[in-house]
Amino acid sequence: MAGESEPFVGPFLPGDADLSRCVHCGLCLQHCPTYIETGLETESPRGRLYLMRALTEGRAEPTANALGHLDLCLQCRNCEAVCPSGVPYGRIMERARATVLGSSFAPRPWKLRAFFLREIVARPGRLRLLAELLRIYRVSGLRRLAEATPWLRDRALLIPPIAGKAFTQRGEVSQVGNAGALRVSLLIGCIMPLAYGQVHEATVRVLSANGCAVNAPMAQGCCGALHAHNGDIETARALARRNIEAFGQGKGPIIVNSAGCGAAMKEYGELLVEDTAYSEPARLFSARVKDVSEFLISLPLKPPTGSLDLQVTYQDSCHLAHAQRIASAPRDLLASISGLQLIEMEHADRCCGSAGVYSLTQPQMSLRLLSEKIELVRRTGASVVATANPGCMAQLEAGARRFRIPVRVVHAIELLDEAYRPPGLPAGAK
Repeated sequence: MAGESEPFVGPFLPGDADLSRCVHCGLCLQHCPTYIETGLETESPRGRLYLMRALTEGRAEPTANALGHLDLCLQCRNCEAVCPSGVPYGRIMERARATVLGSSFAPRPWKLRAFFLREIVARPGRLRLLAELLRIYRVSGLRRLAEATPWLRDRALLIPPIAGKAFTQRGEVSQVGNAGALRVSLLIGCIMPLAYGQVHEATVRVLSANGCAVNAPMAQGCCGALHAHNGDIETARALARRNIEAFGQGKGPIIVNSAGCGAAMKEYGELLVEDTAYSEPARLFSARVKDVSEFLISLPLKPPTGSLDLQVTYQDSCHLAHAQRIASAPRDLLASISGLQLIEMEHADRCCGSAGVYSLTQPQMSLRLLSEKIELVRRTGASVVATANPGCMAQLEAGARRFRIPVRVVHAIELLDEAYRPPGLPAGAK
């Protein structure tokens, strides 16, 4: 139980300059998934901003109920994308959560979540062990048993699948014979190579097909996005410094195929703005970061020669559409594929309920959002749903299993990779 009289203070407290930018117009309300679901002002961006101001001014106490409203936020940043006043909602929420996490009244679940992200997700060896245990869980029949047990079913469905082969390559993962080839660096990250190694493989092949030599720096690691979102800003900063060192001070593009990672890395300059040693390197690093779809469209893209007879719908990943403001590039990639029919779904940019570890910490709301998203997918009649983030992929796969709809979930880059492949040539063949 949170303390009822302790002040909401700390080194990460949301600044008045940020909080005061909200003019209470309410344009964010109909873009906030939790407000749409509950109809409660306290579960809206405007309501949460009002609550945070009341907490910082001592007009409200950091009780379990008050902090619960902050914790139910998805941090999808849809509100930020439509705000006419430019309220930096993502930064405000991260600082509010950091203040809670560093306080004596931090709820136990918040502390456990931070511990898991810091001691497991940010540590490659431990994360690989967890991934192997999840792989065993999946193939042993335990997953089927858990998903058939009523009181376990919904939580079990949201456990990320670890099905494919892990991506373990580092260093020069792709070379192009042309001496003038564009050299790019690739973020491997933490979750993607273990859960969706095939996405990295497809990314490398597509970049190679477009004349790029791809390097995956050896010393790189987790981008720190999950840690920042959940209030562990110091760990996020430590991970950012490590990646800045790993990728060096060159000028070549840093390619990212995970929307959440890309958004976080593009904000390293802001994350480390007060670090005198890293503020300028961080700013230069962020300027180099490109989502893979954003980068390919800018080349310009080499048209794929293959044809895919598919009906595809695209689900916007929140941190690509709302944080990075990239919506057309992945659609342009899909539109470049001959034979592919892109069918737009309603509310394609509304969060699917994944939101990092949200599906595990807020399973009820996550499932409510997922059920609505799957219904929107079903209405399109598409046989394939493409997206741009591993969390979205895992969430949509869980929804397809739970609601038994015959839809294949892919990263958009996987379809482009298939279109570059000669007919009959299997994935990975040259």
